[in-house]
Amino acid sequence: MHVLYQIASYVLFALLFPIILLHPKLRNGVRRRFGFYGAGPRPWPPSRVGGGPRIWLHGASAGDLLAISPVAEEIRERCPNATVIISTMTNSGHAMAKGRLRDMGDAVTFVPYDLAGATRRAMAAIQPDLLVLEYAELWPNLIEAAKASGARVALTNGRLNERLVARYRLLHAIFGNQLQKLDLLLMREPMEAERAQLLGAPKSRVRATGNTKFDHVARPAPPTHLQTLRACLDAADGPLWVAGSTHEGEERMLLDCFVALKKAGHPKLRLVIAPRYVERAGRIVALARRRGVSTALRSKLDAEHPSHAEVVVLDSIGELSSAYALASVVFVGGSFVPRGGQNILEPAAQGRPVLFGPYMANFRDSVEVLVGRGGIQVPTVEQLHRVVNDLLRRPAELERLGAMARAAVERVRGASARNAVLLLDLVDRAQCDGGSRADA
Repeated sequence: MHVLYQIASYVLFALLFPIILLHPKLRNGVRRRFGFYGAGPRPWPPSRVGGGPRIWLHGASAGDLLAISPVAEEIRERCPNATVIISTMTNSGHAMAKGRLRDMGDAVTFVPYDLAGATRRAMAAIQPDLLVLEYAELWPNLIEAAKASGARVALTNGRLNERLVARYRLLHAIFGNQLQKLDLLLMREPMEAERAQLLGAPKSRVRATGNTKFDHVARPAPPTHLQTLRACLDAADGPLWVAGSTHEGEERMLLDCFVALKKAGHPKLRLVIAPRYVERAGRIVALARRRGVSTALRSKLDAEHPSHAEVVVLDSIGELSSAYALASVVFVGGSFVPRGGQNILEPAAQGRPVLFGPYMANFRDSVEVLVGRGGIQVPTVEQLHRVVNDLLRRPAELERLGAMARAAVERVRGASARNAVLLLDLVDRAQCDGGSRADA
């Protein structure tokens, strides 16, 4: 059955390769995606001092790497001499791993195309003891190459879509069941674990350990970022409403709501808008100014020249969690337009009440965590106005809801530590003893 998949993968790849070469998210690192690393130094170091295990962690996108980053940290803590290789599929994921998440691993590369030759070459070069895949990244040739090289293979944050069960079964019947080849399946929820077993995963290898993204979003805002942004915004001057990860079409609604709130008895209210894509910042400034609202860009501010503008557009990178920490109340975007929502647990972890719209299909698990526990889903902008207006009049209620939100996030933390322990059980734990985290 696997031979059939190999043939099909080459045929399909030949058809799609011209598109891949032009795709803005996938076109970088083509040689490495074919498993060719050149005659020079490899993009990863030799094993760390002490000869610890080599662990390859793969997350397809930047968001997947954020979810798996606390697992990498826990592995480091428990096995400091492990060599950790990070792979990703997208250019943005690669840039994030090299930048913001540079301490996550010893080296970063692109995952090979799921072709027999490319995956075999990658395994021969990286030589992992353990390959850890994220969510549903069950690439048959990659798994086959890992097993053939002697590596163990595990899945973390396992997710199997209920609506695709029939398709999974069909693919398993044609190409073989990848779930049966995995040494460990760490699923997000008990329901996901049951689904994995129904689809053929051996029961003894399946665990429901939780979602590691909850550990990532529960981190406090960096103190230096927080102090800098507080000074730039002069955040003590009246209540602050932060609208994070907003999308096209939402800013108009939010600005109209903001103007109405100012007229409804909150003259000192200020609004910070953090667009999901910062290149849209200039357009948002124009929208605000057309409504007669004084507006500033975060990139134009510093501690010596703080902003007293009614609206500040956050066009910086890495400051959103700090903005949430300074907020009185938070709205999270991607939820008043059909984009599936954005991360609502990040502001909740900062101890802030969180409001969001009806479109949250991509974050249903987060909605379940927060609704009734400091999170409020509002169906319309009119309802958003009513709720924010009411909360701003009741500071004690803002504090109560914020404390509930933080407690709700704390209750779902811990998956990363559980996963790290189980993953390290797949390698020789003796290799972790006496190691030191030397620089490569």
